[in-house]
Amino acid sequence: MSNKSAKPDRTAGRTLIVSNRKARHDYEIVDTLEAGISLTGTEVKSLRDRHANLIDGFATISDDEVWLRNVHIAEYVQGTWTNHAPRRARKLLLHRAQIEKWGAKIREGGYTMVPLSLYFVDGRVKVELGLGRGKKLYDKRQAIAKRDSEREVSRYLGRRAKGRVE
Repeated sequence: MSNKSAKPDRTAGRTLIVSNRKARHDYEIVDTLEAGISLTGTEVKSLRDRHANLIDGFATISDDEVWLRNVHIAEYVQGTWTNHAPRRARKLLLHRAQIEKWGAKIREGGYTMVPLSLYFVDGRVKVELGLGRGKKLYDKRQAIAKRDSEREVSRYLGRRAKGRVE
């Protein structure tokens, strides 16, 4: 007896399109959120070929709607006159309570919304948004120094476990 009415696992059907690694370097991410995105047909086809770039992207709230801006989705190669504009503003699909909660944080705390990744979940395109505050240059240097020191410690412990300590 099969259980076809059971909901599918969200992580099992997740296929990464593109991620924004620079966002985690430039921003201190305090909260994340998954949002749907309103796209045209040629945009989805281009995303299936993984032709997207999130580097300069950000999200804004205007008229109680969230818009994703400066995200580059390349034109579909086989598209005709129905092709989309590569950097057009795209509407994000969120619940009203989520928009109000993040809108309050943005107004009060100086946060910004940055796209962290684009991916497919069960055939639908989703965007992972991060609520972040910009890092200063010295914060970035401290993060790099911390990462390098942790790497050195793990290398030393690995050599020590194998008996190669000098």
